[in-house]
Amino acid sequence: MQMPKHSDEAKNYFRALVAEVPTAEVRPLFGAVAAFVNGNMFAGLFGDDIGVKLDPAGLTELSEIPGSGPFGPEERPMGGYVSLPADMPDSAKTAWLTRAHDHIATLPPKVKKGQG
Repeated sequence: MQMPKHSDEAKNYFRALVAEVPTAEVRPLFGAVAAFVNGNMFAGLFGDDIGVKLDPAGLTELSEIPGSGPFGPEERPMGGYVSLPADMPDSAKTAWLTRAHDHIATLPPKVKKGQG
């Protein structure tokens, strides 16, 4: 499986978009960055692609937008995630990030291994 290079520019862009989402935490993940709420990942960066985890209705809605697609390695995309179209306006990307955050925020907080 080929892992893309994650440029500092792409990481900074991701961080700037996620900064607009209240209570989101950005952390490094496999050489890239990902966004979490209550310890649960709701968005990530893969190469230059930003992917969001959504409820089934949101996945269907976003998948119908031209330019969206699977998120992650081509051979093994991440289930439940869809990549945002690269040419989508930043305000729309932030709206999808917020929607993903709000969906994942409904899940129980992730308990760190050894604490439960």
